[in-house]
Amino acid sequence: MSSTILIVDDEPGGRYTLESILEEQGYQIEMAESGLEAIEKAHQFLPDVILLDVMMPGMDGFEVCQHIRKDPILAEIPIIMLTALDDRKSFLHGLESGADDYITKPYDRYELRARLLGITRLNRYKKLLDERAHIEQAHVQLLEAYDATLAGWSHALDLRDKETEGHSQRVTDLAEKLARMEGISESDLVFMRRGALLHDIGKLGVPDSILLKPDKLTDKEWVIMRKHPQYAHDMINPIEYLRPSLDIPYCHHEKWDGTGYPRGLKGEEIPLTARIFAVTDVWDALISDRPYRPAWDEQKALEYIREQSGKHFDPHVVELFNQLMSEKE
Repeated sequence: MSSTILIVDDEPGGRYTLESILEEQGYQIEMAESGLEAIEKAHQFLPDVILLDVMMPGMDGFEVCQHIRKDPILAEIPIIMLTALDDRKSFLHGLESGADDYITKPYDRYELRARLLGITRLNRYKKLLDERAHIEQAHVQLLEAYDATLAGWSHALDLRDKETEGHSQRVTDLAEKLARMEGISESDLVFMRRGALLHDIGKLGVPDSILLKPDKLTDKEWVIMRKHPQYAHDMINPIEYLRPSLDIPYCHHEKWDGTGYPRGLKGEEIPLTARIFAVTDVWDALISDRPYRPAWDEQKALEYIREQSGKHFDPHVVELFNQLMSEKE
């Protein structure tokens, strides 16, 4: 896309001389005959550069430049001042007024073209950087909105599943601590956190009569209950934003010894984040009151976690968990 140049000069000869110099350079040329018209057209066209004559009746170039620099919409438009005043005082006055460059008349057409090319190129790069920064900022804001939505979903899932208040947030925070001890990168932790918050989203596909049943589930009901990780996979996998977070919702019921579900993965076949999360999920469940049993004390729960090392849980993760619990005491 060509750059737009606004030429401001009260003399027709001056305007058309500049047009003849620049017309072969591919610029889009706009013209103004006075300072007030220059400001009006600057708002209308938002030019990439303004070529501004100094000596004009009414509002001179210095005043136009000062006005533009005070206008938040126009303030960053580059201005090259053109004048027959070849003295140091005028040069400094132009720079103090906000001009980016200063060329005296009569000017060399090749010098003018070169100066204009340099300033339009810098302006184009600046616009690209500004646009990129704006896009990046919008992307960050969008991700923050997504994550706030996930937190809301997580809370709603806890309420539906009759989990204790804050269960998903607690197990997510605890899993993050273990993951940091393991050395998982911050970028991967972002995906882990999202997956942890949505670890039981697949239970949306489980009927309330099974999910909320206070008694022991029948074998037939367990078949349905154990489908919830597959339901999670089917819900999350089509969503590109959430796909990297799928390991925990899909795999946190797999067991180290291969007796878990839905796929019977064994050992390190189970994604690391799911192995970490499994320990924190069971821990929080054990130390929380449930309709079918009161909460265990932490010592009893910790003994159970240790006893399940190499069976339900990854022994290395259990070691990390023991270390974390000992630091807490």
